[in-house]
Formats: sequence, structure tokens, C-alpha cells
Amino acid sequence: MYNKVEICGVNTSTLKVLSEREKMALLKRTKEGDKQAREELVNGNLRLVLSVIQRFTQRGENLDDLFQVGCIGLIKSIDNFDISQNVRFSTYAVPMIIGEIRRYLRDNNAIRISRSMRDTAYKAMQAKELLTNQMNREPTIEEIAAQMDAPKEDVVLALEAIVEPVSLYEPIYSDGGDTIYIMDQIGDGDDDNSWLDELALKEAIRNLNEREKRILNLRFFKGMTQIEVSAEIGISQAQVSRLEKGALDRIKKQL
Repeated sequence: MYNKVEICGVNTSTLKVLSEREKMALLKRTKEGDKQAREELVNGNLRLVLSVIQRFTQRGENLDDLFQVGCIGLIKSIDNFDISQNVRFSTYAVPMIIGEIRRYLRDNNAIRISRSMRDTAYKAMQAKELLTNQMNREPTIEEIAAQMDAPKEDVVLALEAIVEPVSLYEPIYSDGGDTIYIMDQIGDGDDDNSWLDELALKEAIRNLNEREKRILNLRFFKGMTQIEVSAEIGISQAQVSRLEKGALDRIKKQL
């Protein structure tokens, strides 16, 4: 990102970086109504916005648009920051900027979601945050629905509608080259597989060792995820993934 000379017409190589002391001094002046201080504070935190939008560069979104949205989040954090609290400005600003960008991405999702459903989802998230603070645990859907005085089904549909789709091949863990993908975490609950297919697979894995046989049995006949298998046999999920892939490779060669 920092190799990009211009973004939204801003020369990123010349952006100023403020010290924490300078930020607090400008924030104090801003709270007193000093517009010049507010502008300096915005310009002095543009690198913070740049660092945040790097998290979203793989989504194919226009970086200029993300930068502008991030700046809106920065301005909101400046206007709402409480200088009486012993908190670094960046600690408060980063979640605000991320939240603003995520709202933008949700509202501009290629899968169109009705305004009423988005409103329900946002209210549900606010209710969830409120209840979490009150109960010191994550609330159930029933509790969120009761807080909103809304049908449980509406809350579930609204929250599911704003979840961004992910690829089954998105990596979630890597250890020494043994990458675990989302598809590796999906169990197969279909018990209607042909018994002939089951017999053929059992014949193919006859030459595997007992641990490999057990892993394949739990994964493909019991429909367990790699996490469940690792808990069942007492080894790490990375080891389960490594043994499973090695066993499948040998089966392919035999077949």
C-alpha cells in the first residue's frame, strides 16, 4: 500500500505522522471548537487509515473508495473520542474505521439485501452488544429477539443475510506447508452413501496403518470434521490434516 504514490489524489509518501502527545493536544483543541486543529488531526492520521484498508485489499474493491470511507470513520472517531479516558486515540479509531468500511462493503454487496432486513440486522447486532455487556456472555438468538421485541425467525434471517460469503478454499491455518482450508472443516452428514462405495474404500485402505484407518473412518464414514477427529484421537488438527492427506494420496496411487 505504501508503494502507491497517490490515493484519492493524496501523495502517500508525504503524509505526516503525529506523535501521541501531538494527537492529544490537537484533540483537546478540536473539542474546544478549533477547526484548524481538527483538519490537522485528520491529515495526521491518514496513514492510520491506509494501514487499516490494507486488510481489505484482496476483496477487489476500489482502494480510493475504501480510503474515502475509512476517512469518514476517522472523522467520526475524532468527533466522538473522549479525551478524559486513558486510551490511545488509535486504539479507539481503528475499530471505528474498520466498522465504517465493513458497513460500506455490506451495503454495496453484489447480493442485494433489502433496507428493512439490513436495519433489522444492525438492530440485532446492537442488541447483541448490549446484552453481551450486561450478561458478560454471548446472548442466544431468543434473547436478542426478546430484546428487540421481534420474531426469532426475522432476526436469524437478517443476521444470515449480511454475512459475507467465503470460498471453501480460503485457508484458515497453515503449519509448515500443511494448509487447512474451510472445506476441511465441513463434515458430511449424508448417511445414504452406497454400501458398495463404502466397501471399495475399505478395501483400498486395508494397507494403511491403524491411525490412518481410524482418521479416514471418522472423517468419511462418521462425517466428523478435522477438529472433531483431533479431539477424538488426541492429536492436533494439523496432524490430522497431514495424515489424512498422506493416506488419501496413497489410496489414489493404489486405485
